[in-house]
Amino acid sequence: DSRAAGQRAMIVTDIVEISKTKVEVCVDDDIRFALYKSELRKYGIKKDSALPVETYDEIMGEVLLKRAKLRCMNLLKSRDYTEYQLAAKLKQGCYPEEIIDAAVAYVISYGYVDDMRYARSYIEYASQSKSRRQIENDLIRKGISTDTIRQACEQCMDEDSIANEEELIHKLLEKKHFDRQKATYKECQKLVGFLYRKGFALDKIYRVIGNDGDWGPE
Repeated sequence: DSRAAGQRAMIVTDIVEISKTKVEVCVDDDIRFALYKSELRKYGIKKDSALPVETYDEIMGEVLLKRAKLRCMNLLKSRDYTEYQLAAKLKQGCYPEEIIDAAVAYVISYGYVDDMRYARSYIEYASQSKSRRQIENDLIRKGISTDTIRQACEQCMDEDSIANEEELIHKLLEKKHFDRQKATYKECQKLVGFLYRKGFALDKIYRVIGNDGDWGPE
């Protein structure tokens, strides 16, 4: 249903140039969308003029929704996106929320976007080099829900992959040229902080580096 349903017309309150070919149209002070200048001329849209509901509906359904769906499909040709990432891309293109929601729902319905699949793939790839906590934080930043992340971790992370975190700590320490016999207390403290920020649990860090009582002189 149109957001303008029940109204005879809307008012074009502003038109702002985005580029040589595109403008952002503001309707009733709160609805914003981008059009090509040729479309502006086609629909006779001018600042402070009325925009009939039928014209608004046509722009939303026939122009912007089709364009947003195509934009999603083109983005997904190069790599996977989460729902959040795809919506953010469309937001950058000045699409209204209703169009963003409909376009993302469209690609989800065809299985082109699947946050669970994305999370599982990311976990399988990143678990070779990142801690579980770091992977979870990465996925949260990508807009995946905590429930989806939890389920994906349960499906992908067995006891072997969790135990593998200590192997990852060993590898990171090797890259840092860490020598437990020669390292000072301060150097050990610094490495504990580095590993903790990487998302590794303190008990795993201490098992690899040793208890602080075993460390070298301050």
